[in-house]
Amino acid sequence: MPERLTEMLMDTWTPLVILWITVLPSIYMAPMNQSQVLPSGSSAGLKRLTEEQRVLNRSKRGWVWNQMFVLEEFSGPEPILVGRLHTDLDPGSSKIKYILSGDGAGTIFVINDKTGDIHAMKRLDREEKAEYTLTAQAVDRDSNKPLEPPSEFIIKVQDINDNAPEFVDGPYHATVPEMSVVGTFVTKVTATDADDPVYGNSAKLVYSILEGQPYFSIEPHTAIIKTALPNMDREAKEEYFVVIQAKDMGGHMGGLSGTTTVTITLTDVNDNPPKFAQSLYHFSVMEDVALGEPIGRVKANDLDIGENAKSSYDIIEGDGMDIFEITTDAQTQDGIIRVRKPLDFETKKSYTLKVEAANVHIDPRFLSGGPFKDTATVKIVVEDADEPPVFSSPTYLLEVHENAALSSVIGQVTAHDPDVSSSPIRFSIDRHTDLERQFNINAEDGKITLATPLDRETSMWHNITIVATETRNHSQVSRVPVAIKVLDVNDNAPEFASEHEAFLCENGKPGQVIQIISAVDKDDPKNGHYFLYSLLPEMVNNPNFTIKKNEDNTLSILAKHSGFSRQKQEVYLLPIIISDSGNPPMSSTSTLTIRVCGCSSDGIVQSCNVEAYVLPIGLSMGALIAILACIILLLVIVVLFVTLRRHKNEPLIIKDDEDVRENIIRYDDEGGGEEDTEAFDIATLQNPDGINGFLPRKDIKPDLQFMPRQGLAPVPNGVDVDEFINVRLHEADNDPTAPPYDSIQIYGYEGRGSAAGSLSSLESSTSDSDQNFDYLSEWGPRFKRLGELYSVGESDKET
Repeated sequence: MPERLTEMLMDTWTPLVILWITVLPSIYMAPMNQSQVLPSGSSAGLKRLTEEQRVLNRSKRGWVWNQMFVLEEFSGPEPILVGRLHTDLDPGSSKIKYILSGDGAGTIFVINDKTGDIHAMKRLDREEKAEYTLTAQAVDRDSNKPLEPPSEFIIKVQDINDNAPEFVDGPYHATVPEMSVVGTFVTKVTATDADDPVYGNSAKLVYSILEGQPYFSIEPHTAIIKTALPNMDREAKEEYFVVIQAKDMGGHMGGLSGTTTVTITLTDVNDNPPKFAQSLYHFSVMEDVALGEPIGRVKANDLDIGENAKSSYDIIEGDGMDIFEITTDAQTQDGIIRVRKPLDFETKKSYTLKVEAANVHIDPRFLSGGPFKDTATVKIVVEDADEPPVFSSPTYLLEVHENAALSSVIGQVTAHDPDVSSSPIRFSIDRHTDLERQFNINAEDGKITLATPLDRETSMWHNITIVATETRNHSQVSRVPVAIKVLDVNDNAPEFASEHEAFLCENGKPGQVIQIISAVDKDDPKNGHYFLYSLLPEMVNNPNFTIKKNEDNTLSILAKHSGFSRQKQEVYLLPIIISDSGNPPMSSTSTLTIRVCGCSSDGIVQSCNVEAYVLPIGLSMGALIAILACIILLLVIVVLFVTLRRHKNEPLIIKDDEDVRENIIRYDDEGGGEEDTEAFDIATLQNPDGINGFLPRKDIKPDLQFMPRQGLAPVPNGVDVDEFINVRLHEADNDPTAPPYDSIQIYGYEGRGSAAGSLSSLESSTSDSDQNFDYLSEWGPRFKRLGELYSVGESDKET
């Protein structure tokens, strides 16, 4: 503690001593202005300078300023004196007043307006503000008139070592490869000091390592950290914790210091080879394992990490190099052994392999340390499994003629049990592949027989599946496809390729080709089709036509002569026999129809009808159609005219005075009443004679003339309507003089509950007394029209 205090005092007073030594000689030796700034306590020197100035008789007055200094962080019982302002105009009679303005004037810095002494009133911090700019002025105390022009000067805050170094970016993290040589760069750290870097050693830093030796070192002035030991192994220790110190004052005693930490991680390099955990591995596998299925894993450990730990596996020796393969698991770096080819316990029961693991990425710097690979032995035991039957062939192709007899054997499949037990095999057909059940198979020996007839022209191929099942274990099943080809047999006769109809021109020439005929055969001979054409024996000497075989297996029909006429014979029928070249040959007879037609001079067919021949020459078909349409139209007009005349002359009644029809109009506007359940059944109006099939004539007058009927007797009130109508119908049916077109329309009985009562006149009195129908208009608009009709009827009667 005493040493620290002594060092601080030396740091504090050293600038003052330097100022005193450097400033005062310049003051004594240089010419002075009328005023001078001096440190506090130098009044004697100021007087002596004033006397010398007077001796020199200098008349120019003014301020001569030097920088003032104040020590930062100074704290005492009284304010610290910074300096004094004085002018030679001051006779000491207190007539002059000193004024201070600028940064901190009146608050931080206070001036004695009489003596000019400037004091610092507060504790100053250079790191907050390093200098203050102030303005000094001397004025007359009474009149406040300036005696000197204002002058500016600076008060600098003098630094002391009051800030320790700091690592702003700490703590640090760095990496360096393992096995690096001594002096390999690791990282660089930086510390900052808030003290004045240009004044003293307060900001001069020196770096050192407090923790981390002997592995790392640091440059004292550059702060560069380097490796200090060779061959540091990551696998032995991966992370190091280093403490770095920065000390100011150039590292001397009494300086302030700061620390930070640097975590240094060794990165991996490929300096370790892979190593199998064991030298011998044992695995067992069932013989029916699927191809590509893993049967075991081996692992070569590598102390390195990441890319340096990746290894590739390979089978380098063994009796199963072509049976097995080994691949690398990218996630776990295991070697996975898989089956490449099917295993057979009955053939080989065990295998021995030698596998190798080698690093993928090799660092040439460490090749001298040995090969970066390792080997191990793998023994694989194959275990017996109950295998399904094995067919002698993976597929079968059978051939059968389409005329093969039923139950005939068309082929055979064979299969065996590969197991040591050798279970018997039973065969069957998968009926999903033989829905029509055209084939059968012997369950014991696998012989396939025909169950239904085959037709190559319907289906040339049949694909079925044969199933083989072990009798001791029905779950062991195998399937094999069987393709059956149906061979052709000449069982179809040839025939015309299409329905041919030939046209022969009347003006044709002898030997002219009328038609070229081609034939087809549903059969498919090996050497292709070859057809023979001939006429019927009775048509060999046909006087009109002959045939000619062409090289392209077609037939040409030729005319023997010219002068054919439609009027003489319009159509000729020519039977032709077509035979194939099969064994035995098949033949059929087809008839060619030949029509005689009228043709143009160029041989273009124009018409083949006989009627067209008698038409005037030069009349086109369009003109003929137009003429025919006009004729039909005239006939229709005549028929309509005659029909209308007949209807107009024929009277509908025999005599006007005999028209005694009763036109009874039925109105349904009002609707039925609550008791409208006795409506008249229209079936009672049906004529019994009409039912029996006899209907009287309506369009002739009766032969018998009867005397006019007596007037109908009045019907008493309350008579049954149904009975009344039946009586009238009976009289009309038995009266031959009655008009045959009686039209009796019925009012539906509304019932006694209706407020309107009955509108029918059938029950009304037959008296000729007048009736008043005005009350109808009171029933509403629906009965208005009915009232008008009755009123008109009454007026007409009176008229």
